[in-house]
Amino acid sequence: MRIVIVGAGAVGSYLAMRLSSEGQDVVVIESDERRAAEVQEELDVLVVVGNGASPNTLKQSDIGLADMLIAVSDSDGVNALACHTARNLGVERTVARIADSDLRAGVADLGVDVIIDPDEMAAQEVVGLVGQSGVSDIIEFADGQLTLLGGIARRGSPLVGHTIADLRAFNQDLGDWAVAAVVRGGDAIPVRGPTTVRENDHVLVMVGSDNLAGARRLLGLDDVSVERVIVLGSTRIAERTVDLLAARRIEVVLIDPDEERCRYLAEHHPRALVINGDTTDPSVLANLGLDDTDAIAALSGWDDANLAGCFVGKALGASTAVARFQRLSYVGLLIGTGIDASVSPRLSAANAILRFVRRGRIHSVATFKDTRAEALDIEVEPGSSAAGYLLQEIDLPGNAVVGGVARNGRAFVPRGTTKIEPNDRLIVFVPPEAIHDVEALCTT
Repeated sequence: MRIVIVGAGAVGSYLAMRLSSEGQDVVVIESDERRAAEVQEELDVLVVVGNGASPNTLKQSDIGLADMLIAVSDSDGVNALACHTARNLGVERTVARIADSDLRAGVADLGVDVIIDPDEMAAQEVVGLVGQSGVSDIIEFADGQLTLLGGIARRGSPLVGHTIADLRAFNQDLGDWAVAAVVRGGDAIPVRGPTTVRENDHVLVMVGSDNLAGARRLLGLDDVSVERVIVLGSTRIAERTVDLLAARRIEVVLIDPDEERCRYLAEHHPRALVINGDTTDPSVLANLGLDDTDAIAALSGWDDANLAGCFVGKALGASTAVARFQRLSYVGLLIGTGIDASVSPRLSAANAILRFVRRGRIHSVATFKDTRAEALDIEVEPGSSAAGYLLQEIDLPGNAVVGGVARNGRAFVPRGTTKIEPNDRLIVFVPPEAIHDVEALCTT
């Protein structure tokens, strides 16, 4: 597939890296010459310098040969216009990153197939994470029947020190579950019978969504009900998070150092307690009397402030700390250091776009913060190499792991003796270099 990406910022360059590593034919259009040179040096892609909304620039990228255009520059207007121009030049599928809600309402006629709002997606992710104290990932599959729950395996966890083969025998009382992935030092290690889980491994467990408590016990996480969320910062993500939490009737405190900004926030978010103060000052947070029913959501535009705010909040008694990071190298790296989970609007946008790229037999995609592997929800075609065989008989490529099966409206965690039937949907955790092999197994 030939894909043209407009914008080589964090989202565009991340997408270009992911897609080119799978063998896709990727072209990146970037207006900044220095940034364009950096991407050309870092990635095996064609880079065109110019305005991605310009017909001449798009023609330089051989837009007529492209299957898709993804516009993720920092300008909403450029993104919308790039899609419109590309559609006029024959591109059938387009995606635009557009944050302005007023502009989103008017782009339907411009040839934009999918609109991505990174801040909205990140805010929804924050709300899900603070609702599951200590969890680093929470991703639903099969219409919400299965959940992939991630966390750091802590001392005392039933997982730590045991092999995958032994774990099920030791924990039969926790219902059906499967270790879908173990990430150690940024690398997804093979999940096989002899694999031993270590303390501080990032473990992803697939369970039925009615068994989240069992997955939490496997990870060694205490059951804590968050009753109040302290939001640090007043970015658009922070505001949207406040509204989503308030709609769930969760008590919200919003702290920001800008006095004028606080007056605006108090007027527009009356259900939140707004405090003018330094988000990294221990005395400001100490006055709130934090305990284990509190969560910190550090969502300012400054990575160092978010990092410090989380550390201070956890030290003062909060059970959960979620940080927003701009720098992608921080995302996932700091999980387990006092920060339970991290979010990145850029990664949220990239993940949503990857779902659109993976179409056909692939129903959904999830990517992760500290590994390049993906979780695919892929349908098994009748007559394919997987249909009609036991799971243990299927020659899965690389480190691929099947963590869930959806069949006739019902989803479950499979065993090795589960027979894969035509039209089953498999939730497969797979490294990017093996995605095509998994597709080949499931298609004719």
